[in-house]
Amino acid sequence: MLFGCAATAPNLSLRDNSPFISQQQASERSRVISDVDYQLTFFLSEQSEFKAKSVVNFNYQGKSKNLSLDLNQANIQSMLINGKRIYPNYNGSYIIINPSLLNSGQNSIEVEFTRQHSTNGEGLHRFVDPVDGKVYLYSHFEPAAAQQMFAVFDQPDLKATFQLTVNAPKDWQVISAMRETSVTDQGETNLWQFPASPKLSPYNFSMHAGPYHVWQDNSTTYPMRLFARQSVIEQVTAEDWFTYTKQGLRFFNDYFGIPYPFKKYDQILVPDFLYGAMENAAAITFSEDRFLFNAKMNASQKERLAGVIMHEMAHQWFGNLVTMKWWNGLWLNESFAAFMGTLATSEATEFSHAWRTFYASGKQRAFQLDSLVTTHPIEVPVATTQNAFDNIDAITYQKGASALKQLRHLLGAETFRQGVSQYLKDFSYQNAELDDFIESLAKASNRDLSQWTQQWLYQAGVNRIKANYICENDTISEFTLEQTAVNDEFPTLRQQKVQIGLFYKYRSELSKHRKVAVTYQGKLTDVKQLVGEQCPDLVYPNLDDWGFVKVDLDERSLKTAKQSLSLVHDPLLRSMLWQSLWDSVIDGQAPLNDFINVVLINAPNEHDYTILGQVIDNLYRAQKMLDLMAPMHQDYATKVTRAISQMSLRMVMEHHQNSDFQRRWFAAYIHFSTQADSLSHIQQLLLGKSHIRGLTLDQDLRWALLKQLNRFDYGNAYQLLMAEKAKDSSDSGQKAAIAAQVIRPQAVLKRQWLHDIEHNHSMPFSKKRVAMFNLYPAEQKLLSAATAEERLTDLIELDKQGPVFMRSYTQALIPQACSQDNIELLDNVLNSQTGLSKLTRRALLETRQYEQRCVNIKFKITH
Repeated sequence: MLFGCAATAPNLSLRDNSPFISQQQASERSRVISDVDYQLTFFLSEQSEFKAKSVVNFNYQGKSKNLSLDLNQANIQSMLINGKRIYPNYNGSYIIINPSLLNSGQNSIEVEFTRQHSTNGEGLHRFVDPVDGKVYLYSHFEPAAAQQMFAVFDQPDLKATFQLTVNAPKDWQVISAMRETSVTDQGETNLWQFPASPKLSPYNFSMHAGPYHVWQDNSTTYPMRLFARQSVIEQVTAEDWFTYTKQGLRFFNDYFGIPYPFKKYDQILVPDFLYGAMENAAAITFSEDRFLFNAKMNASQKERLAGVIMHEMAHQWFGNLVTMKWWNGLWLNESFAAFMGTLATSEATEFSHAWRTFYASGKQRAFQLDSLVTTHPIEVPVATTQNAFDNIDAITYQKGASALKQLRHLLGAETFRQGVSQYLKDFSYQNAELDDFIESLAKASNRDLSQWTQQWLYQAGVNRIKANYICENDTISEFTLEQTAVNDEFPTLRQQKVQIGLFYKYRSELSKHRKVAVTYQGKLTDVKQLVGEQCPDLVYPNLDDWGFVKVDLDERSLKTAKQSLSLVHDPLLRSMLWQSLWDSVIDGQAPLNDFINVVLINAPNEHDYTILGQVIDNLYRAQKMLDLMAPMHQDYATKVTRAISQMSLRMVMEHHQNSDFQRRWFAAYIHFSTQADSLSHIQQLLLGKSHIRGLTLDQDLRWALLKQLNRFDYGNAYQLLMAEKAKDSSDSGQKAAIAAQVIRPQAVLKRQWLHDIEHNHSMPFSKKRVAMFNLYPAEQKLLSAATAEERLTDLIELDKQGPVFMRSYTQALIPQACSQDNIELLDNVLNSQTGLSKLTRRALLETRQYEQRCVNIKFKITH
């Protein structure tokens, strides 16, 4: 028999026939269901469809008229409940179970079905390698996509064991949470059998299959393997992966006081991945786009690899061993992994500066989001699985991690560690809630953390602090810390512990003479310890970045920062001062050209690789704003871009003996090559008619040059693009070619690609996403304006494509123009299109605020 997606069940009162389930519905289901185990059988091939059988064993207690078993878009061939064959009451999203067919106690449901593989990075994703035609599969289930691969109670608090059997082609590997017990020759296929896993939430389980190449390292207690596609073997340096993995396992075993909870440690590089990585139990997946390169990894790429390995490894304890009950707890999973991943990277690897990287990148994204009208508390309700990722952003990750970091300072590092360890021991292989975590820390510290929890986790917004002091006869006579809220809508003033540093200017350095730790709260906090000190040239009230707070420099300190950056020897302080200068532009306190002038003077002297990246990233943001402001300030923008381009090229040449610095400056040179002379030069480099000492043009750099040439349609850029595309048929090459093609300044081309993005459902989402983010660069604002109203009008229909699609679409294609007209256009959409999803409406509100900020900055520029 073949059962397709049947008609809607008439008596279903709670669920809405979608694949999503509400917290209330999930809670009801977990009340009557327990002791779940899955026996899963898959028949895999190179075809676009797979065949499977799910046997779901569970204990049922109680009466529920709305019991359902999740299974998404499958063609059901047979179904048995407790051995009795039934016709499934199936709506394409879940099977409705008739309670009269269930026993009070143990039950078994068996479902055989076929299903198309996914191509959007969820469920059981299928990828065909364009180089050799080999087929690769991998699974991704978070938050609730396990139902796209097997029949399941798809919610985190119904933990279960998973026993897996797989029929797969001869040359394939099969990877899951457990190591296989046997691989049996079945003629044209192999039969892989796996033992039952420990208890896991469905989203923590995984299965990956294909002709993956495997590297192994059995030098530690836990066997380690690394997998990647055959055609990218040369791009993988397995030694780095194994080194960081071993360092992490030693660190976390010691820190948590609990041995790694699984029997092996597998890591798989996969294509078309939606995110950076995913913490599947003992079989972690990593995005090829983030971690495969055509040249030796540079310092920042290696640090990012180490950091992400540590982040996902922390999840093996905090997330997999102990799991949230519902998706409102996802922030704690991610915040904790972001915190622990950075801590482990800084203490267990060569990247001892990892907290500086955290400050300069992720923490700044958190400050940015937490200052918007759409900010939200760290802990927020999640109504349904459809909303699970609505608030998964830098507030969830980096603000949450920062809150944990400053809580660690408040409680003490060892007390914090003990509380975490006890929490993991108390709830191993179980589900827990925020209160359980806070209670463990409260017990360890013997402190009441209810006020801290309320201020930091349930109240939105970032605070600012400023040092106010009076000097008499070159001596401090009064000193207070002033705390303010971002705006009246988010008025919470918080308590936290920071350090205040006093600095004095000498000929060769800005020297620190005094540092005091202060726990402040409320609007004003007296700092009597500093009364009587010599009047400083600079005060920094969050030294060493203990607190999650934006710093407003006092007037004297701001002047010193602008004049004396090169005299600041402490790299973290220098990074924070650079950030204060950029923040003064964003907050409307200083003109954009002030920041650019400081960069042109000081950036060539910046000898810290992380800070250089921070400064260049802010230059990119400055250039984008100047491009959006056109035609206003056009002459100034042209002059500045030329100056930055020339500076970058000079630094590329000076750093011929340091490949990391040279490549970072060369990336900036490419980015700022917008005029004929620099475009001609990068074309000559591409053609091999010009060379830069120490610089090798690998395939990644060749594509970067081609993209910039096509962005400005310089010379025969398109012909060069087509020639390179013919030579590089790899997946990364195909995506780079799409980026270089869609960025070309041609109206007809733009419209065709926009149509394909919105309506071509056969195009893999990973390629659509590349097109989205390259379609309308800032300087092509007139081309963007030509379709702006159409893109906004289409939002209602596009919303139906779901959150995966809309998350990228709204980031890339909501119009930006740095103009009052565009603000009014966005206002009109917000006022008229009331049926938009929360995700889309939020993106519109944020874009409107960015537009208003850009307009304000535009009118402050002086030149």
